Amino acid sequence: MKAFVSWSGGKDSCLACYRALKNGVDISFLLTMLDEKGLRSKSHGLKKKILEAQAKAVEKPIIYKETSWENYEEKFKEAIKQLKKFGVEAGVFGDLRLLEHKKWVENVCNEVGIKALEPLWNENYKKIIDEFFSYGFEAIIISVKSNLISEEWLGQSFNEKFIEYLKSINVDLLGENGEYHTLVTYGPIFKKRVEIIKSKKNQINNYNILNIIKVNLK
Repeated sequence: MKAFVSWSGGKDSCLACYRALKNGVDISFLLTMLDEKGLRSKSHGLKKKILEAQAKAVEKPIIYKETSWENYEEKFKEAIKQLKKFGVEAGVFGDLRLLEHKKWVENVCNEVGIKALEPLWNENYKKIIDEFFSYGFEAIIISVKSNLISEEWLGQSFNEKFIEYLKSINVDLLGENGEYHTLVTYGPIFKKRVEIIKSKKNQINNYNILNIIKVNLK
C-alpha cells in the first residue's frame, strides 16, 4: 500500500513512519502543512529548510501545503487529493491518545477516499519510549511550554534523563498535549544525520523555542 506520512519532524511521526515501513507500507511521500507564508510548519514551527534537510536525510520527497488554522482542513484535503494522483492510498499519522484528533484524521481521510493508519494509537507509553531509543532514533528538544518545562532543556537530547525529569514534574511523558516538541536528527529511517550548526533560543507566546538557523547533513 502506497502512503504518505503526516510529517512533523518529531519523534511520533518518525516512529509511526518506521512502524508502518516495518509493516510493509510503501512510504512514498512526507506531507507537512506550513503557515500562510510558507516559512514554518504549523505543528512544530520548524523552518522549511530544516524539514527539507530531514527529507533529504530520509531520502523521501516532501510535499508542503500552506494554510491558516481556519482553512486547515480544506487545505489538508487538497494536499491528499494531489497525492492520490500519484497512487497514494493511505496516510500514516502519529497520534497517541488524543481521540478527538484521531477522529478528525479518520473523517478527513474517509472523505477523500484513503485509509488512515495509526501505528502508535493507544500504545503503552513505556513501550513507545523504549522502542524509540532501542531502534537508535536520536532527537533534540526544540520547544517547551514555559510554565511547565525548564528552558534549560532546549537543544538537549530527548533521552531517559529528560523522561525522568518529566516524571518528576508530572508532565505527559510524550508531550501529547503540546507540552514539548522534538526534532529527530537520526534513526533507522535516516541515511544521513542532521547536524545542528547554529541555533538560538527565543520565546513565542507561552513557549520557549530553539530557533534552528543552520543544519548540515553528515
